Amino acid sequence: MEVSVENTGGLARRMTVQVPAERVDQEVESRLQSMTRTVRLDGFRAGKVPLKVVEQKFGKQVRLEVIGQVVSSTMQEAFAQESLRPAGDPSIEPKESVPGEPLEYVATFEIFPELNAEISYGFSVVRPTAAITDEDVNAMLDTLRRQRATWKTAGRAAQSGDQATIDFTGTVDGKPFSGNTAENMPIVLGSGSMIKGFEEQLEGLSAGDEKTLNITFPEDYPSSEVAGKPAEFAVKVHDVSEMVLPELDDSFAEGFGITSGGMTGLKAEVTGNMQRELSGLVASKLKIQVFDGLLEKNPVDVPQGMVDTEVQQLREQHALQGQSDEVLRANAEKRLKLGVVVSELAKQNQIQVDPDRVRTMVETIAASYEKPEEVIQWYYGNQEMLANVQSSVMEEQAVEWVIEHSGVEVKDQKMSFNELVEEARRAQG
Repeated sequence: MEVSVENTGGLARRMTVQVPAERVDQEVESRLQSMTRTVRLDGFRAGKVPLKVVEQKFGKQVRLEVIGQVVSSTMQEAFAQESLRPAGDPSIEPKESVPGEPLEYVATFEIFPELNAEISYGFSVVRPTAAITDEDVNAMLDTLRRQRATWKTAGRAAQSGDQATIDFTGTVDGKPFSGNTAENMPIVLGSGSMIKGFEEQLEGLSAGDEKTLNITFPEDYPSSEVAGKPAEFAVKVHDVSEMVLPELDDSFAEGFGITSGGMTGLKAEVTGNMQRELSGLVASKLKIQVFDGLLEKNPVDVPQGMVDTEVQQLREQHALQGQSDEVLRANAEKRLKLGVVVSELAKQNQIQVDPDRVRTMVETIAASYEKPEEVIQWYYGNQEMLANVQSSVMEEQAVEWVIEHSGVEVKDQKMSFNELVEEARRAQG
């Protein structure tokens, strides 16, 4: 078997394979000979059909079948011979196969990218240093109180923090638009749930009041029908209610599943949850910086076929988020490039996936389900899902190795818990 490989640019390859004629011809003859003993044709007894007749009737079909199988097997042999790792299925350019002559075909494909040099770590990262304070815990408890708040009629004009129940009808240029009306709609003033300026103009209104609000839709409003346009909303107020917060007592704590310890137990639970969130935020910030640094210092190409597949997977995952193809493609390329770099980093530094950490991550995921043990068993019985967890653990281990052993400059930055939370929210859009 003769093999020649041409680099047609980047990761693209064109491989020409020539297979000796006898490898095809002998297999075709063997199959036809076998068919003479089993095929049934009118005018011939079973097992007595002449080879020439079988060849005339089935020769072309059998030859095509043999060629398909020979191409498949010899292509794998050629990849091994040339030490090639194709990414995706090759495209085959068939050539006519004539008995007695070598079979030749051309396969075009992209190969998996490889880094042929030591990983470079010449970058720096900022590591947040933060602690959960009593003020942070009290603020979280206040948030929990607001989540369990009730409402009572205020008997006064609305102010920020109140809930107003209203009817409204909106028009643009005097004409209605999609979603322009609502009845008995509760709105918490100052919550930012409505277009900017809407809630503010409700302040000072009392039950029974009517008012026309003048609002301008933002330029980036999702509906192009009204984006950037001024609108009028005719509003009628039915009720103004004020928030009633529950007392921070043992009964309040029991509402969050704290069966002993009362508020002391709830504070401990809240503090623990916040500490875990803080650790996750710090780890995430470091991870983003390390990965961005690695990609900048270690450029790598990825096969476009793999990018296309990754884009499709991301499109399915983010179907409800409406991300553009441009954004999805950029994310797909980044994920694939990162996979190559992290894999090479692990290889060069003998980093193995820690099975104990994999188990811990699976258990953490399963803990949010009604029957955690069944979820754990499902993960360990599903290689694809388990591989995703192993990949996440490897990323964590790679980041930790870079921070601790690569010589990357780490600059500590004092931040508060709230600053980290707000930064993470902004990053998510």
